[in-house]
Amino acid sequence: MDLEFTEEEKAFREEVREFLKEKLPARLSNKVRNGQHLKKEDMEEWHAILNARGWLANHWPVEWGGTGWTVMQRAIFEEEIAKAHAPRIIPFGLSMLAPVLIKYGSEEQKKHYLPRILDGTDWWCQGYSEPGAGSDLASLKTQAVRDGDHYVVNGQKTWTTLGQYADWIFCLVRTSNEGKKQEGISFLLIDMSTPGIEVRPIKLLDGDYEVNEVFFTDVRVPVENLVGEENKGWTYAKYLLTYERTNIAGVGASIAAFEQLQQVAKSTIRNGKPLSEDPLFAARMAKVEIDLENMKTTNLRVLAAAGAGHAPTAESSMLKIRGTEIRQELTDLMRRAAGSYAQPWIEAAFEEGFNGEPVGPAWAAPVAGEYFNMRKLSIFGGSNEVQREIITKAILEL
Repeated sequence: MDLEFTEEEKAFREEVREFLKEKLPARLSNKVRNGQHLKKEDMEEWHAILNARGWLANHWPVEWGGTGWTVMQRAIFEEEIAKAHAPRIIPFGLSMLAPVLIKYGSEEQKKHYLPRILDGTDWWCQGYSEPGAGSDLASLKTQAVRDGDHYVVNGQKTWTTLGQYADWIFCLVRTSNEGKKQEGISFLLIDMSTPGIEVRPIKLLDGDYEVNEVFFTDVRVPVENLVGEENKGWTYAKYLLTYERTNIAGVGASIAAFEQLQQVAKSTIRNGKPLSEDPLFAARMAKVEIDLENMKTTNLRVLAAAGAGHAPTAESSMLKIRGTEIRQELTDLMRRAAGSYAQPWIEAAFEEGFNGEPVGPAWAAPVAGEYFNMRKLSIFGGSNEVQREIITKAILEL
């Protein structure tokens, strides 16, 4: 793979930058830059701006609204929107469900759901993890029993990100208890307004309500909402998880975060000299920079595989492990750079400051919240320990 940018790719980068200067609202980028909580309407606004340009689903096939971009163009786009402090593109409908529907869904499902994902009609969340079935996802217990032309769903999902905003949830449910536990799982699309669904938000360490518990009590789901074949959901789940893990790695976000760390280290004076000249801190920065450069190359390999129609396996797991470790290290270094300003979460101070003024340097405001929030990355989407097992089995063909 040629990692040098062509003249066309350089021109594309400038096109993206000009678009961001013109179309990215300053109030949204300022929120992201300052680590403030984004509301649903903030995220929807950014999605609508990208969709109007035709760039929202840049990884979809062209016939369904994709851009036809090359691997390098997608990597450039991801990097530039992160550097511009744009809100993240919410992945659940766009980057997780959509690839499953495109590959395994019926024509009716694709024609109905894909346009609604693009135009923002439907906001999706993911119903995978359960109490006692997180990293060991195949142990899930949420039941879906066939009753005529409906499934009746009972059970509980947890850690459902942004589920409080969702119109729909794509769920793994157990439709059979025969054979191996992976063989009795199906993939259902469930309308969140269906009677019997209860959503309970969970408050996190950073003060936000990002994740939820979702309870299903005799929820009736039309049979036509089954994706693919009954009891084949484990295959679809694994396919989806390769896309989720690539997204969790957050390559563009890490590139932007490292550039900010470099600026902070140069401007922060500790013991009479810039923090960038402290031997221990400089050594840790050098190591994370090397890891980041290696991850960028791996990311291009994964994108190339996806662009060729292949779901990456071991590479996706490698990217998830290294990407999450890098993002955690970057937030730890920022926390250390902030020193005494990296205080535990004080929501009033964070949102308004004391007497309307920021508490310490402006860049320090979100440091503690981001540090705590990033601890989860090595666990969700399949823990890093599980990813190492996947890599081992794939490479050794166990």
